[in-house]
Amino acid sequence: MEHTERHRISRGVYRSLMLSFCRTLGIYIGSIVVLALGAYTVLRMQVWYAWDPVYPVLHWLHKNIAGFLIFLTFIGVIFISCFSFYRIAKLMEEMTGAVDMVYKGTSEELVTLPESLREVEMQLNQIMLAGKENRNQMEQLQRQKNDLIMYMAHDLKTPLTSVIGYLTLLTDEKEISEKTRLNYLEIALQKSYRLEDLINEFFDITRIGYSDIILSKASVNLSRMLEQILYEFKPVFEQKGLRYKLDCTPEIMANIDVEQMQRVFDNLLKNIVNYSYPETEVEVFLQIENETICCTMVNHGETIPKEKLSHIFEQFYRMDSARESQTGGSGLGLAIVKRIVELHGGSISCESEDERIRFLLRLPIG
Repeated sequence: MEHTERHRISRGVYRSLMLSFCRTLGIYIGSIVVLALGAYTVLRMQVWYAWDPVYPVLHWLHKNIAGFLIFLTFIGVIFISCFSFYRIAKLMEEMTGAVDMVYKGTSEELVTLPESLREVEMQLNQIMLAGKENRNQMEQLQRQKNDLIMYMAHDLKTPLTSVIGYLTLLTDEKEISEKTRLNYLEIALQKSYRLEDLINEFFDITRIGYSDIILSKASVNLSRMLEQILYEFKPVFEQKGLRYKLDCTPEIMANIDVEQMQRVFDNLLKNIVNYSYPETEVEVFLQIENETICCTMVNHGETIPKEKLSHIFEQFYRMDSARESQTGGSGLGLAIVKRIVELHGGSISCESEDERIRFLLRLPIG
């Protein structure tokens, strides 16, 4: 909890207690005045004689009524002040202890304060719950970062070891055929590209996740853009025996950053290629529904469990299968997709059942 928040709560409690003190004091003084006026009125309705037992007292009160009222008021003010300030001190002590408990986060139980501080109790409990949620999120994020570092170290080491190994063979073996030499160079080059892709993904998620991205938007024919991207992916599909079918409403215009949105489609299609069964069909749909641009991509692959499905767009989340895959990415691609889509004011979701995986991308109409 910030110092200003603690000060604001303390000031609000102090103001509330002072108002309670002033209200009690006003009620007391008003009661004294009303009682004195009532007694004076009642006593005037009867004739009093000197031999009446109460006459000396009444006579003295009649002579000194102003001073007596001032005395009663003074005594009452002192008593009420002492009692109220003692009560204020106790309540402030309880409130300060509760604020420190919330600030330090040392208790798992909710704050309990007296009835007069019920509003403060609700505020402190809201702050406590929000603080716990933030701490849990930070701990989860830290664990995911640690996992990311471990996975990235493993993924980077694998292609790097291959590059070093094949280059060492080329250096050490003098009598090597031209065909073998070219084969070694080709493998080393492919592993270097793999290494570059992993490093680029890492820098992309760092840049997109931790810095302000200013989109350079323009009105773009999204239908033609998607057709072109799919055509460029055709050789990648063919390597795995995949076919694609595009059902696209023509001339859909969108106000987007072309470079960033191309990265979205690239990452989605790479993910589809990596986790599709060979010799299956990828279906892509682009249409307008309810004043929203909807792009749906469906592929056939292993069903993603529900407990993992809800995490696949998280920034540092990776499924186990991604770590074991030789062709899978670093696990950052879908997090990049989600970030870019949200920057465009859109949303993305994923469903998986019966060995089908369905991505649904929604964008506002430009």
